[in-house]
This record gives sequence, structure tokens and C-alpha cells, in this order.
Amino acid sequence: MVTPLIQRQNTNFRDCISPGERLMVTLRFLATGESFQSLSYMFRIGCSTIRKFVPDTCRAIHRVLAEKYFKCPNTTEEWMEVACGFDSAWQFPNCLGALDGKHVAIRPPSNSGAEFFNYKKYNSIVLMALVDSNYKFLYIDIGCNGRVSDGGVFRGCSLQESLEKKTVNIPRPAPLPRSDRMTPFCIVADEAFPLKPYLQKPYARRGLTTEQRIFNYRLSRARRVVENAFGILVNRWRVFLTTINLQPAIVEELVLACCALHNYLREECGELYHVPLIDREGPDHGFEPGTWRQDPSVSQAALPSSTNPTQQAKQTRETLTQYFNSEAGDVHWQWDKI
Repeated sequence: MVTPLIQRQNTNFRDCISPGERLMVTLRFLATGESFQSLSYMFRIGCSTIRKFVPDTCRAIHRVLAEKYFKCPNTTEEWMEVACGFDSAWQFPNCLGALDGKHVAIRPPSNSGAEFFNYKKYNSIVLMALVDSNYKFLYIDIGCNGRVSDGGVFRGCSLQESLEKKTVNIPRPAPLPRSDRMTPFCIVADEAFPLKPYLQKPYARRGLTTEQRIFNYRLSRARRVVENAFGILVNRWRVFLTTINLQPAIVEELVLACCALHNYLREECGELYHVPLIDREGPDHGFEPGTWRQDPSVSQAALPSSTNPTQQAKQTRETLTQYFNSEAGDVHWQWDKI
């Protein structure tokens, strides 16, 4: 699928290297994170040649796979399909995806100072991702420097602008299942993000009522899919576990290729791709962490952010809280999990 597109690239330095070899070397680089020098010895291809064709191959991978496997919903029906997935799998109705950010470690460009230096004390660019209930990426924004918080990255990305201006055909507010309570469709996120009618986050952790703890538990179950998507991505494409010694613009191409490959393999290979990486729930719905959490370099930490939530956003969260604590919206095991 990818090979014909690569073959059409007419650059002299590639003439002696077949498209299959270019694809094989690139996939090896993405899957292992090995240095170009190591790949040069392994495949007997010049290090400088590998450095030149890997970005082009990443662009080709993304271009070929994106249309079918990496497409953000843009109709009401497609968003409704995402929402049905969250309601069915995670019992969180009117949910359009789980949102989070991940830092991709890079070697900073010369003379960039502390532009890319993040709160975790290394240089990075931020991958902001919206994930569906089946661990597939619906939308990503990549390239913001690591100094910016997750909430700050979200405020500058096209998804936030589209949600604010209502240009992405999100369904109109709808009643919650088995209830007459009307709520807008929303995205779930962690404490680093602002509280909006279209973006729900947990209550602050101090002094919570039982009802608020129930809400936080239910939101956490739905939001965990984005953490698991990052865990799968990083474990399968272990270049993310290294400090990538390429220009930020090239790293962006690499990330796009990996996310497209993730969606392709998730759809074509199903559970073979992610088992036993993901978190699971036992027969009593107890939390069983996935193997990706055993690697501390993969885990995501979030910075709390200071926000000023609107009254409508607070009301949406309160409505969901009441619903999750009602007979219409509760799940029988939730009372044992708080």
C-alpha cells in the first residue's frame, strides 16, 4: 500500500535503494528507536542516506493511511457513532472522545534556549490527541513546544477553535439514556484542561461528596482510553522512548506516521495489536493495570491548571453527577470503587 507512493519519489540518492528497503528501514526505526548509525550497519545503507529517506517515507505512510484509518469525524452521524461507543463500552453517555497530551522527547534545535524545556525537565514537543472508545486516534495536534501546558496546547489547537465556533457538526444536546435530563455532547479530560460545556474534567480532589467521587470514577473510566492509547503507541513504536535527534518539523512527520500506523493496526489486527498492554477490569470491575504502566517513561503526568469554568459547564457536570447517582444512570459496581 505504501510502497507505490514511495516509488514515485524521484530523488537521486534513493536510486539504488528499493522502496521496500526504505519502508523496512523506516518501520524498524519507528518500532525500535535504534540510531541511524545502528540501522546503517544492519542494512548496509549509508547513515546520511537513511536520514534523508526516513522523513519522506513517514510522510508517505501518513498520506496513504490517513484517508481511511485516520479521519476525524465531521458529520453528526460520525460523532454519534463515537458517542455510542463510549456509552456501550464505558457507560459514559454523550461522550465524543477522551483528550490528553503527551510529551515527545527531542534533541532541541541549536539556539532554541529553553523553548522546548518542559516541566518534566527535558526538551519535548507536545502530542495532543482525541481518542475514541476503541483506542483509536480521532484527532491529533503535534508540534507545540514542551513549555506549554496541556490546557495551553488545547487552547491553541484547531479542535478547540472548532468546538468554540461550533463548526464540527457536533450533535445537539440530547437526553441521557433512560432519563429526561438534557446535556450537551462533550469530551472528557483530566485536571489540566479547562472546564467547558463541551469539555468535562473531574472535581478537585479535596472535600468531595460521595456523589462527586462517583462522577470522578465514571469520568476516569472513560478518560482512561486516551492513556491506554498512548501506552499502546509508545510500546509498539518505541522511538517514543528515545530522545529523537531530528528537527521538530521532521519529528512531527514521524508522529503522524506512527499514529496512522497505530489506527491501521488497531483496525486490521484488533486485540492482537494491544493485548496485554491495555488496562482491564476484572469480573468485579476492579482496575487491572496494563503492562504499559510498568514502564515509568511511558506514564503521563498532568499539571493542574487554573481555570475559570462557566456556569453552563458547571451545570453540565452537576447534571451528569446527578445522573450517575440516580437509578437511571448508575452502574451497580460503582459504589464499591470510591
